[in-house]
Order: sequence, then structure tokens, then C-alpha cells
Amino acid sequence: MKNRIMVVDDDLEMRQALAEAIGRMGYSVDAYETAEDALMAVKERDYLLVITDMKMPGMDGVSFLRQVRQRAGNVPVIIITGYGTVESAVEAMKEGATDYLMKPFSFETLKRAIDSVSRRAPLNRQIITSNAEMNRILLLAESIARTDITVLITGESGTGKELLARYIHQRSNRANRPFVAINCAAIPESLLESELFGYEKGAFTGAVQTRRGKFEIAQGGTLLLDEIGEMPLQLQAKLLRVLQEKEIERLGSSRPIKIDVRIIATTNRDLKSECLEGRFREDLYYRLNVFPLNLPPLRQRQEDIPLLAEHFLEKFSQEAKKQIRGFTSKAMQCLLSNAWRGNVRELENVVQRAVLLCRGEYIDVGDLMLEREDLKTSSWGSIKEMERELILDALRRTNGNRTKAARILGISVRTLRNKLKEYGKNFHR
Repeated sequence: MKNRIMVVDDDLEMRQALAEAIGRMGYSVDAYETAEDALMAVKERDYLLVITDMKMPGMDGVSFLRQVRQRAGNVPVIIITGYGTVESAVEAMKEGATDYLMKPFSFETLKRAIDSVSRRAPLNRQIITSNAEMNRILLLAESIARTDITVLITGESGTGKELLARYIHQRSNRANRPFVAINCAAIPESLLESELFGYEKGAFTGAVQTRRGKFEIAQGGTLLLDEIGEMPLQLQAKLLRVLQEKEIERLGSSRPIKIDVRIIATTNRDLKSECLEGRFREDLYYRLNVFPLNLPPLRQRQEDIPLLAEHFLEKFSQEAKKQIRGFTSKAMQCLLSNAWRGNVRELENVVQRAVLLCRGEYIDVGDLMLEREDLKTSSWGSIKEMERELILDALRRTNGNRTKAARILGISVRTLRNKLKEYGKNFHR
């Protein structure tokens, strides 16, 4: 579906001409006479782009655009018309139209508009959803993307907080400037300050040369403070001052450096509770929580599970060079009924393993390796047997290279070695 474009125009000749021109560019085309018919397809299929006429009987182009945004929030929409006015163009762009073309236009003009969308397709398709709440969040994100407002994204681990941060950056006026992320939970407290603010040569033992911090690297762009709730209190005070003064000082220096950086912070913690417990500064919380966005867990987005599963299936089937057509109905039912405590990240891992295990055209229950009592009996036998087959398959794919196999499996080489000892198998590196 990645190269499928929707055309909506009540004029038969125009509809056919557009479909023929777009087909010559190498895209698949679905053409509809009415906006009402097109809306049914938008919900069911994944489109690279929607092209719609402005003036149509029943629902006009702008009304159709609003409906598309509600059902598939991030699909690009180009509006075409022979009745263009400045006012209608402004209205269409305010509603989120990607482009606005006046009839008559040339093949080259249409191609340039489509090529522009195609180049941005990876950005538009990062967040896959048909969930109403997720689409509402994406609309909110788009509405503030071109401002410099500070955003706090909350949600459980694995819900896609960093993806949403990148989504905002890529739609901002800073999109051509750096997007820099720093995980406050992954860096030791003693190093986090120098990572953020940088340091001068000789500032401390081992500082053999001057080094810029993340704030300077992100100059003119966006800085993502990932898992901000893990930041130590002492450093929180310094961060607060930076946000207030718009300047930093490298460690070992007293010279202030002006910064122009948009801040997005994420956390899986309840920062209000952290403030009450004295683990997070209340003044910093309010400085960060200017525009809050809360991502729902996957268990509250059930309609997204098939979409995401198919997306990951396509991705990992290509990587594994396998021709897997889909999931059996029983396998999909298992995916739909799983708790997904690890959210989208867990689903991605499950599908990746299933692709490696699958021997046929469709992924079945046994390939999923979901650790639930009702799934432990399958054509593959026990979970242990499935785990063994998964590891051996990864080793076969890498010609016995344990380092590469461990990377594919998402485990350490040591864990892999221990598993092989357990299975009594000896593969040479």
C-alpha cells in the first residue's frame, strides 16, 4: 500500500486523467466519484497520498479533508480546484492540506507535488494508527509543531513517545536543523551534566579537549530530554535556569552561550506525584508541562494492533527475505487478546521473532511465542522448543556468527552462548 494514491473527483474525465497520469509515475491509484465513498476506503486502506477536488456535490474538499484528518490523521492531502480563491486556499492549508493546485495544471506540476509527498513519506508513516484518540493527539501535535512551545509527552514505556517527538520536529520550522535526543535514564548522574552542557579542556581529569554538549549540538533545532523523570534533583535546578535564561555554561567555563533550542521532554512517570514526593522540582515541572500530550497504551488502541502487526510483518519479512503473506485468524486473535504490557515495542519484538520462526506462508499461533498458558501447546511444542528453534534459525541465517545472531535476537552474546550450552549445540563463529 506504500505506493497507493487516492483520487476523489466527481468529474469523470478529470478523474480518469489523474488516474492515468499518476499511474505513469509508477503509483497504484484508487479513484472515487464521491467523498462519501472515498471515506470508507480511507479507513480500510493505507494511502501514501489523497488528492481531492475542492468543489463536489454533497461534501466539498475542505469538509472531506476534515473527515480524512479524523480517520487517518497523518495522511497527506492535496486539494485541486478550478474555483480557487485566496480564502479557500487559506482555509484548506489551515485544515492541514499539504498542497493546493489550481486547474488547469501540468503533468510536471502534479509530479512535483507528488514527489514532494513521496520524499516525506517515511516521516508521515512513522506513527501508524486508526485510533481516534491517537489521531486527536497527532492533530494536536501538528497544530503546535510550527511553534516553539515546550512539550511534555507522557505514556507507558514502548508507546512511541520518541516517535511523537520526532513527528513534531519534522513538522516544525526547525525540521532542517538537528533533532538531538538524550536519555536521562541511560547516562550515569556524574556524566549527564557534561553530556548536556559540554565542557572545556581541563575542566576535570580526562577532559583533554573541549567538547560541546547536547544543547549546543541541537542549536537551532530540537532537544529531546527522554525520561526526564530520572534526572537528579541537582541537575534539575541547572536545567531550570537554562530554560529560563536561554543560555548555558560549559563545565569549567564562566562564559555563557546563548542557545536557541526547542525542548520536548518525555517520561513514563507521573511527574505530579514525583513532585509531591520531592523527587522532581515543581517549578521545572510547570516549565516543561506547557503543552502536555499523553499517549494511550496499546491495550486501549486495539484497532491498531492489526495495522501495526502487518507493518512489522512487511518490514521483517523483507529483512529476512521471506515471503510471508499474513497471520492466520487464530494468530491474529492471540495478538488482539494479549495484554501488551510492553506496548508497541513488545508487539514489534513478537512479530520479528514470529517472522524468523515461520516456515509457511502465514504466521500461526506457535510462531508468536506469547508466554501465556493457553499458547504453550502448539505445532512447535513448548516455549522452550520455540526459543531453541528461533536461536538456531538466527545462527543459520548468520552462518553461525554468534555476535550477529545475538544482535538479531536482541540478547547478549553471553546469553546466546549459555543457551547453546543448554541445547548442546556447538556453532563456530
